[in-house]
Amino acid sequence: MTDRSAILYRMVLPDHICPFGVRAKQLLQAEGWQVDDRILRTREEVDAFKAEHGVATTPQIFVGDQRVGGSDDLERWLADRAG
Repeated sequence: MTDRSAILYRMVLPDHICPFGVRAKQLLQAEGWQVDDRILRTREEVDAFKAEHGVATTPQIFVGDQRVGGSDDLERWLADRAG
């Protein structure tokens, strides 16, 4: 895959910035990926996103039409790609 862009959905609430979302963004950027950073700004947005995608947690990372998963999944996915 030559297109190195990913979509990151992460929670940034007025009283809480998800550290796993920050970590996922840093991991992607460190590997040279362009990040479409989609911020979920309210608890309602977070809950609606999780319901729509059938996931229990954020962040969630997508590459193309593939859901990679959360930050731990992303770390494994990047390591697998590195060889």
